[in-house]
Amino acid sequence: MTGALNAEQAVAQKEFRAFADRHIAPHADAWHRAQRTPPEIIRLLADEGLLGLPIARQYGGGGADAVTLGLLAGELGRACSSVRSLLTVHTMVAHAIARWGSRAQKENWLPRLARGERIAALAVSEPGVGSDAAAITTRLVRDVDDWIIDGHKRWITYGETADLFLVLGSAADGPTALLVERDTPGVRTEPIEDLIGIRASMTADVYLEASRVPGENILARPGLGVSHVVGAALDLGRYTVGWGCVGIVDACLEAAVDYAGQREQFGTLIKEHQLVRRMISDMFTAARAARLLCLEAGRLRDERDPGALAATSVAKYFAARAAGRAAIDAVQIHGANGCGSDYPVQRYLGDSRVMEVIEGSAQLHQVGLVEYAFQDHASRRHR
Repeated sequence: MTGALNAEQAVAQKEFRAFADRHIAPHADAWHRAQRTPPEIIRLLADEGLLGLPIARQYGGGGADAVTLGLLAGELGRACSSVRSLLTVHTMVAHAIARWGSRAQKENWLPRLARGERIAALAVSEPGVGSDAAAITTRLVRDVDDWIIDGHKRWITYGETADLFLVLGSAADGPTALLVERDTPGVRTEPIEDLIGIRASMTADVYLEASRVPGENILARPGLGVSHVVGAALDLGRYTVGWGCVGIVDACLEAAVDYAGQREQFGTLIKEHQLVRRMISDMFTAARAARLLCLEAGRLRDERDPGALAATSVAKYFAARAAGRAAIDAVQIHGANGCGSDYPVQRYLGDSRVMEVIEGSAQLHQVGLVEYAFQDHASRRHR
């Protein structure tokens, strides 16, 4: 495993970083306090082709590889985790359509998602259902050629502003995924405010009350909603969240180094104190390690290697834990200043806590990684 990028990827990363530094990072704290992502920045992301980066060129997207998508997620995560969340949910839905959608669905939706004319969100979680997607209570009932949906989705990232929802419901044939447009009668949203992190992500409750959706909006066939459609979307989500966590670690490291190099205590810059130096060295190491794991996951995804699923889980788990530790240490280095809103480390701390919950909690990944560990051990013994 190496951390080398090819020439095209290296150029793309520089462009992503410059974009994030110019258009996002200076405003992230204000957006966090306002609990809104301005429509102008969403439009700018779309105009720059960033929302459609991984969508195939035949549908007007950038056709980028997984590593390049990860680099974008990392730079957006470094600048603002909420904006990175927009990239995540939008591309999750686009990925599900590209992989499991009909020809008509692809031709209808992918060009509009690629251009950012429509913003997409994944509507899976419910008030009593989080990681166990198979336990959803949203009901889908067939009515001739249509489906009637009744349910309540919660914690839907960018649910306030999304134009298209990928909704998971329970039908007679099992979990089923459908595309539901915002203007469908019976669909309404309510904002969820004062989250611990990603406060600008416009998270919402989504209510579906006797909402009628054409049968042609089903992705894959009934019964494959979790195992195929949502499973594919969440796998990509874990990958971009992992990269977003790399961005958080990078941001914490930059903030800690800057502050420690300027702040004096007892007549000495705090960067000279051994315990501060230890925290910074741990951040530096974690940033390198998390980046390498995410690069490996991206490489395997691009190669369509069967090990990509496990590598993505490892990368997301490690990077999210690393982001949490880095944010705690960054706040500690800032002392009382780290507890207020004048410095961004407070935002990093809240955002990092969310990262260990979304797209599979840290504990869920631990359970899964144990199984991967035993499988890997067994395969090594039989080589």
